[in-house]
Formats: sequence, structure tokens, C-alpha cells
Amino acid sequence: MEQFVDRDLELEQLTDCYESGTADFVVIYGRRRLGKSELVRQSIADRDDAVYYQAVESTAQNQLEQFIDAATAQFPSLRNVRRDWELLLEALGEQDATVVIDEFPFLIEEDESLPSRIQRVWDMKLQETGMTIVLVGSSISVMEDKVLSGSAPLYGRRTATIDLKPLSVADSHQFFPDYDPETAITAWSIYGGTPYYLQTIDPDQPLGTNVQQAILSERGLLYSEPEFLLRTELRQPNTYFSILRALAHGRRTPNEIAGMAGVESSSLSTYLQKLRRLRLVERHIPVTESPTASKRGRYRIAAPLFRFWFRFVYGNQDQLRMLDEDAYDELVVPELADYVSPLFERLCQRALPNLVDRRFREVGRWWFKEHELDVLGLTGEGLVAGECKFTSHPVSEGVLADLERTASEVRWAEKPADGEPLYVLFSRSGYTDDLERVAETRDDVLLFGLSDLIATDYRI
Repeated sequence: MEQFVDRDLELEQLTDCYESGTADFVVIYGRRRLGKSELVRQSIADRDDAVYYQAVESTAQNQLEQFIDAATAQFPSLRNVRRDWELLLEALGEQDATVVIDEFPFLIEEDESLPSRIQRVWDMKLQETGMTIVLVGSSISVMEDKVLSGSAPLYGRRTATIDLKPLSVADSHQFFPDYDPETAITAWSIYGGTPYYLQTIDPDQPLGTNVQQAILSERGLLYSEPEFLLRTELRQPNTYFSILRALAHGRRTPNEIAGMAGVESSSLSTYLQKLRRLRLVERHIPVTESPTASKRGRYRIAAPLFRFWFRFVYGNQDQLRMLDEDAYDELVVPELADYVSPLFERLCQRALPNLVDRRFREVGRWWFKEHELDVLGLTGEGLVAGECKFTSHPVSEGVLADLERTASEVRWAEKPADGEPLYVLFSRSGYTDDLERVAETRDDVLLFGLSDLIATDYRI
């Protein structure tokens, strides 16, 4: 049985639409495997006025017939309605029904006129009813182009949008509640906040056993998952595979990525743009700069499982087969701290506004020439500068001294003249006694551990 975690805000939003008494048009989209279908099924579980239809890749005629089957199961009187999308939706509107069409992009692929036809019946008939239409899609590009964009027929009709995100770290922890904070953060760094992936974890087994069985073994449920999803979304995906492998191995700038992937620099941006649109890759810039004006963008894989797969599975399949059940210990464990470290930094960045009582304008990473800060928060009261250490040694006073020196190099146009920096440190392995004494005597130094990150509810 599926474990349904969090999504309380989304469920409340959907329930409000269903019970509003007016016409509502809801669009739900987001990356695959995030639980969109389960969300809508949960939202209508106790309703007797709801039609749920999950589209499949089939002919337009078959899709219409399957929709009719779903609709007449709930409203038998619809058997007398002519087999036509507009007439069926109009009849459902007369019943003030809730109609959920899951995987809507499959319908558009077979019948490009469908959005226009839904728009027509919505404008002429449905918006005066108490009906709710919910369109759900995992193909982000199709949903954006055909439903959400300004040129789409349905533009301006929606009354609510849910862009479903991965679960927070705290909610992900519910899938393995007995894992200690370090193991939980490591698990999140591998599986991310994707419910479908988290469902594969047996909480009674060690993390290494779970990873070995689900991801590293060719019999594992997630062994071919990234490859399958990429081949679903992309034509000729091999170049994309090379780019993702370069990113997974720490190449961040366009020149570094192009060099390792063997891609012409001039064409790299087209591939990166597509991967960004699929939300598999994200561009980040120094937090003090403008996203539109900055030329110093770096790239990284947004989905942890894809990052793990392209680092440890892709290209290593023969070695994984030879190592068999020793693969996790032999291949992953020696590099695990290095692998987790950048994701640990992201967790610290996202957690910062929940841990520090200031009003943040932006939080992210900062770099300039040879200077870098793992965490930099911009507030009206001054900068909040942080360092993240996912190492096996306690953090010492020298790390704080380095942090203070680097923070003094930050130039921010809006920095308040009298704002004093606040220094925050995040550590996997605690702090030396000297540093803890310093933190006790200074109001501008805060120390955080792994349990602080697990206890803080935020999404990434």
C-alpha cells in the first residue's frame, strides 16, 4: 500500500475548489514520480460526484471511450449523451461534477484540438456551473505550452495552479523514521523527495542494503529509472546522458561540462535549456547577482536520484555486475561524503530562513574569483554567511576565522551601512570545544548540527 505523506496544503486547496459552489479550473503539473496522481485520488476519495480518468497512450477514439466508461460509472445517465468531449463535459457540468483528467498530455498528443474544444465549452457553458475540472500532467513542456502559456487556448481559464514539488527533507524522513539524522540526510541525497523513489526504501534495512537492492542491482526497481524517464522525454538522449554524467561528476561551468561531455560549446546551451525545462538541471548564480544579468551561472543536477545514478550507475554497469552485492561498499562508500557534500550545502541554504530569525530577501551560494561561501543570506539587517562541513572531523575555530575573512569580501549593493554579519556553521561531526566556547560568548555566531536540518520542514 502506498504511503501518502504531507501534501496537506495541496489537499486543502483542491477541497476548497471542489466545494466552492462556483466553476473551478485547476492545473496540476510537475516532474514525474512526485505523486500527482495519488494527490488527486486522495482528494476525491470520499466524493460521489467525482470522475477520475487517467489517460493512456492510445488512439483518440480509445481515449474518448475510456473517458466515457469512467464518467458513466459515476453518472449512468451520461450513456445517453453523444460521444463527444464537449457534450460530455457539458452534461457533467449540469451535474456540478468534479472531473479529473490525469496525464492530459497523452490526450493532446492524439487530438491537438482538445484544448480549444475544452476552452469553448468552458466559456459557453461550464463557467456558469459548480463544476471543477482538474487537468494533471507530467510532461512539463506540454503543460506549459498547451495549457499555461499565453498563446494556449486555455490560458486565463484556470482558477488554481499546483506546481507540485518534491517532499521536504522532514517529510521524506517519515519513510525511514528510525534512520539517524546523518543516514536520513544521506538517504535524501540519494533518493531526493520523490515519493515513488522513497517508497522503495525498507526502513528496517540499512541504507546501503536498500541502495544496493533498488538502484545498484540490475534487478532493482530504480536501476534503469533515469534512463527510462529520459528516453520517454527526449529524442536521441545520448548527448543528454553525457551532459548529465559531466554534471554528476562535478563539472559546473559550460566550458567544464562541454569538455567532459564532448559537446560543442556553441550547442551546449540548447541541451541545457531542455534539461532545465524538464527540471532535471538547474542554473544557479552568486546570490548577490541578478538572474537575468549575471554571466557567471553554474549548473547542477536538480534531482538527487539522477545525480546519484549518473555518478555511480551510468557507465559502470559491467563493474556493478561483477561486484554484485559488494557494489555499494566498494564503489559508493569511499565517495559518499564527497557525493553528499554539495547536497548538504543545498539543505543548509534552504533551512537557513527557518533557523535564523531574520527576514531573508535571498539565500544561496556566493563566489567571486577565489572566494566562495557555501551559504549566504541577504537580509535588511546584514549578511548571514555560512560554511557547511560534511566531514568526519569536528569543525574548528579556524573555519570560523576563514568564514569571517571570506564574508568581508562580499559586495552587495543593498547591504545596510550598519548591518553586522551573522556567521552560521553547519557540521556533520560537531564542533571543537574552542569553537563552542567562542559561540557561547558571541551573539553573531550560530552552530547547527544535522538534527537541526532534519527537524526543519522545508522543500528543496
